Amino acid sequence: MRSIMMVAAGLAGLAVSSAALGQSATSDLRRSGKVYHARVCPKSNAPGVASCDARVVTDSKGNPQVRDRVTPNALPSGYGPSDLRAAYNIPATSSAQRTIAIVDAYGYANAEADLAVYRSTFGLPACTTANGCFRKYNQRGVQGSYPRQNTGWAQETALDLDMASAICPDCRIILVQADSPTLANLAAAVNTAASLGAFVISNSYSGGESGSTTYESAYNHSGIAITASTGDSGYGVGFPASSNHVIAVGGTSLTRSSTTRGWSESAWSGAGSGCSAVYAKPSWQTDTGCARRSLADVSAVADPATGVAVYGPTTNVSTAGWQVYGGTSASAPIIAATYASQGSNSYAYPVQGTYANRAYLNDVISGSNGSCGSYLCNGVPGYDGPTGLGTPNGLTAF
Repeated sequence: MRSIMMVAAGLAGLAVSSAALGQSATSDLRRSGKVYHARVCPKSNAPGVASCDARVVTDSKGNPQVRDRVTPNALPSGYGPSDLRAAYNIPATSSAQRTIAIVDAYGYANAEADLAVYRSTFGLPACTTANGCFRKYNQRGVQGSYPRQNTGWAQETALDLDMASAICPDCRIILVQADSPTLANLAAAVNTAASLGAFVISNSYSGGESGSTTYESAYNHSGIAITASTGDSGYGVGFPASSNHVIAVGGTSLTRSSTTRGWSESAWSGAGSGCSAVYAKPSWQTDTGCARRSLADVSAVADPATGVAVYGPTTNVSTAGWQVYGGTSASAPIIAATYASQGSNSYAYPVQGTYANRAYLNDVISGSNGSCGSYLCNGVPGYDGPTGLGTPNGLTAF
């Protein structure tokens, strides 16, 4: 991994100012080891409203660590495409040029231009409107009349687009922008993504389960792999990850090691997990410590301290630079792109194939995201809450 800048030591939990994070100001500054990180979207506790699950590396006062340009012949800090594909044994080309849909809230006028910088920096093929690889829509499926812009959600979108590109560089990408982060608008955007021919749909946001049954049908599309991040607040359940029709994606800390694999992983302390209070356990889940739907199903890197390189908005939506990101907003599009790289499935819900082929995953057996006293918050051999069945080891399980 290209080294992530270690920031100055200080007390965790300091308030992050509006000047530090612009429109995306929050008070949720945390520390993983020596690395500070903050939410890019304010946490919403309002019923029926979601928050994005991206976190950006900052200094000890919450100031984002931005690099406006990369030194010649050097790559940005954070894991890049070749690192991620090596860690998860993903081939550089997919078996079919599948379409990945990214669903996010609000507009992001520079999405295509910023994505181009990421892809060209890492030597990935161009993905543009002109060559038919990239398409952008509003939640009604119109290419135009986009929502107003929002810095935090634009940062989220940049992370999603970059991670989809990193894992499946020859996949096509659809970006569907919801009018706002209400579950109603995001659900409408998911239905639009499905109608536009997406093979997979990635969702990097979460809200409360209360009242979510109104919107759950939008995440039930037979034959389409729909991923949802489990959240970044540790042990606890959010929607849409708790839907029994999606692939709930947890998070890990990913580091290089001297093992045969060359990498090691543990459960990330921020990854969401738990037992749904609303949704029934799907038939393919067999853990016995939760009578309803358990989450996560699978996982990938999410710890900002072992984070990923992203090119996108910094202190405002029009100013771009290189930053290091984490959160289950990183792992959800990584897993979505892994399904797209595999390129085919024979199940109504593709996650069924993953449970049937769990032997072809990296089992994560350490780490914790809380103190529940069971596998639902601790990394253990076999299934556990923070990391699910494990992380990708090739494409067989997808």
